[in-house]
Amino acid sequence: MSADRPTLPPVRLHSEAELARDALSAPLMARAAKLARWAERGVPVGVGGEILAEPLAAATQHLGLAGDEDGPAYAAEAWQLAVDTGLVEIAETEESEDGADLPDDAAAGIATPGEELGLLTSGSPQDVLDIWLGGMETVLADAAAPDLADLADQLTEGGELDLDALDWNPEEEAELLDGILGNLYLLTALNERPDQEVPLPALAASMIVPDDMDEPTDDVLEEVSEAMMRLDDQFRVLEPIGLVAYQPVDEALIEELDEDGETALPQKPGGTSADPLTDEDVSRYGLVRLTPLGVYAVRARMLDAGVHAPAVGDLTDKGADVLLDELPDYREALAQAESELWLAARTPLDAARDLLTAARGDDERAPRRRLAAQQTLSLVSPDAEAALREVLDDRQLGGLARVWLAERALSGIPEPSQEMVFWLTVDTLAAQLDSADEATTELRDLVQGLTAQHSGFFDTAWRVDHPATADVLEAMGRLHPDKKAAKEARKAAFKARSRQSG
Repeated sequence: MSADRPTLPPVRLHSEAELARDALSAPLMARAAKLARWAERGVPVGVGGEILAEPLAAATQHLGLAGDEDGPAYAAEAWQLAVDTGLVEIAETEESEDGADLPDDAAAGIATPGEELGLLTSGSPQDVLDIWLGGMETVLADAAAPDLADLADQLTEGGELDLDALDWNPEEEAELLDGILGNLYLLTALNERPDQEVPLPALAASMIVPDDMDEPTDDVLEEVSEAMMRLDDQFRVLEPIGLVAYQPVDEALIEELDEDGETALPQKPGGTSADPLTDEDVSRYGLVRLTPLGVYAVRARMLDAGVHAPAVGDLTDKGADVLLDELPDYREALAQAESELWLAARTPLDAARDLLTAARGDDERAPRRRLAAQQTLSLVSPDAEAALREVLDDRQLGGLARVWLAERALSGIPEPSQEMVFWLTVDTLAAQLDSADEATTELRDLVQGLTAQHSGFFDTAWRVDHPATADVLEAMGRLHPDKKAAKEARKAAFKARSRQSG
């Protein structure tokens, strides 16, 4: 992997079969498929494949939307998706082929079911997802398009179309929407609850408020508010294709914003309020999350853009060295899921031997690899016992091998030397320090517990022949709550540093 290649946290994807079912049941996709089947007898369409007025009324009726004020718009939207995804195909009429000028209500072509329609029922889950992804890209483009009402106003006035007057830049709009979806993806990957909804003001602020701005200015807040309202429109467009689950901004708030022109934000991002907002208050400003199908889609777009966006299961066919290098960057639950899939593809004995071999090393990431190996080995059955016994005398692996055997109450475990105990302690601390925030209570408690268990810990620790000994002792000096012990740790670190340089 290239060192400068962007990397995102891993995600857990639903199976392709589950995702395909979600794609087929997305309202817009389901309507498009229903209209494509309805087109079996041929549907007259305009030059761009748009459905004409008379068949549109019939299509609206066929979808059961005749009583809905927006029914014709929904039907036209579904028809266009069917055209864009190949669910229907269009043959030109003879008049159209002759290049004759046709009346506005005349058919330029006849639409019938396309080849892609058959794949929705007889194709593989991946076939379904490929069709859905194509439709999703069309909907994304629609979401980033300018407001049609503004376009209509300009054309009604008889003027030429002026994109500058619309305050719309297609590249900026697409980039903003990509950034928003990327932020949603990142929040989903980092959240212990992937179904956690994100308040719309916070999402808009994440794209606009600079990281180093403690208190947003009124101008910035106004920009966030405007972005929030644009996102409200865009998420309303994206929800029917199944990309997001969205609770729109309360219509009453939109009316208030239209009336007084003030910001629609509940409070300044990161600010405080004398009367904290309730969940109900926050929900009025819009709540959004990526669906499992949305996570799949955004990840696919990330991969196409050259971003490293791992998913659980990616490492199943990789070697133990790759597994141990990647696992430390996974959340605990995802690391276990990835390890279980990797182990299921191998015999316990082979897996254990591969893991132990990959865990060796004196480089900076080696302690993290060994910790990942220890965590993965904890999931291996006792059938791997022989592999662990083979490394009992290994300086780097003997300690973790004894831990594994003891956890399974196996007999014949030799007592470790003091040198091995201290080496394993330094190695474990080095791994923890490399992967955790030093401010965590757990890390402070670990440091305090180690020194409490071993009297004269620092007198021995500085002599440990481990590349990270000095760094670990310096960290213990920062973390230990007892001033005397912290001072002893710093002295020991100085001795270790002198020993290593000498």
